[in-house]
Amino acid sequence: MRLTWPWASPRTTPRAATPPERKQATGFLALHLDGEARWTRRDYAGLAREGYMQNPVAHRAVKLVAEAIAGLPLVAYEEGRERADHPALALMARPNARQSGADFLEALHGHLLIAGNAYVETVPATGGTMDLHLLRPDQVTVDCDGDGWPQALDYRAGSTRRRIALGPEGTGLHLSLFHPLEDHLGFAPLEAAMAALDTHNAASRWNKALLDNSARPSGALIYAPKDGGGLTDDQFDRLKAELAQDYTGAARAGRPLLLDGGLDWKAMGLTPRDMDFMEARNGAARDIALALGVPPMLLGIPGDATYANYAEANRSFFRLTVLPMAGRTLAALSGLIDRSGRLKLWYDPDGIGALAPEREALWRRVNAAGFLSDEEKREAVGYGRRE
Repeated sequence: MRLTWPWASPRTTPRAATPPERKQATGFLALHLDGEARWTRRDYAGLAREGYMQNPVAHRAVKLVAEAIAGLPLVAYEEGRERADHPALALMARPNARQSGADFLEALHGHLLIAGNAYVETVPATGGTMDLHLLRPDQVTVDCDGDGWPQALDYRAGSTRRRIALGPEGTGLHLSLFHPLEDHLGFAPLEAAMAALDTHNAASRWNKALLDNSARPSGALIYAPKDGGGLTDDQFDRLKAELAQDYTGAARAGRPLLLDGGLDWKAMGLTPRDMDFMEARNGAARDIALALGVPPMLLGIPGDATYANYAEANRSFFRLTVLPMAGRTLAALSGLIDRSGRLKLWYDPDGIGALAPEREALWRRVNAAGFLSDEEKREAVGYGRRE
């Protein structure tokens, strides 16, 4: 490239005009159609539709986590002592007139897994009690003060607009998962699996289209007329336009070609067996399960040998996913229900069937410790001292 490009120097001789390009096809015509990957929108509505509502793996994984947490037996402690008759247990059993405790906790953790955020509001009820209500994440925005600290929730549902105060004197609670690039909003685990989620959904749609149209892979058209002629420019452009319009896209996958005038179809792309769609789907399903913290064995995904058996995978699921998330949620709800800080809602590990083998092993070890008193043994297994 000359330094004077693109301006021609007055001392140089003008070059002859380049003749227009002319297409010639005299025996072989290869067509290659480019495309770009299409990704699901990374907002609550997109994740909910493409993930929870249309993908069976994501749907089952989210329900496994949410239902497992909703089914945990709860206990209440006040100033370190267990209170079986604490009003907070009755509130968690029936948070509001529309939902039971299990429904409330399942929806709350569904919001956390799909949106990365969950919003709870307390509403005064009759008799000096309160109700707990969930707010849909896509209808809530966090309002910050002049220093950048969150001070309220702005809730919008249709024409309804309300402002819910946060903090010790407020009636709102914002639960969020860690987000490395946001100060106040959480990061959805389902968003981390978006590439695998779109791959899994696209493979399902593609396979369905292939079944509907008697699958045919991509390839090339060979033009070999008997008289040895070639395609004209108009014929070339028309053929390319017809192929792009009628034979591209997942909805038209495998549609048979109608050929005439010396045209022949030769497959050049990989067949569905070569591409191994089933293994690609299983790999994407494992990535989705990994992002949501569910062992693939619990979802029936083949090819995973991380755990020796189903019971070990279930125990790992509770230890690594269910209990940590339940612990942080119950701690936040405790502070919302009782602003004094004396209440602690927690789960009862003795009532979790998946952890029964671990509890039995702990009881045997503690019971065999002759150097401990009965009161020390009770404390070692999680029970308080006798009154």
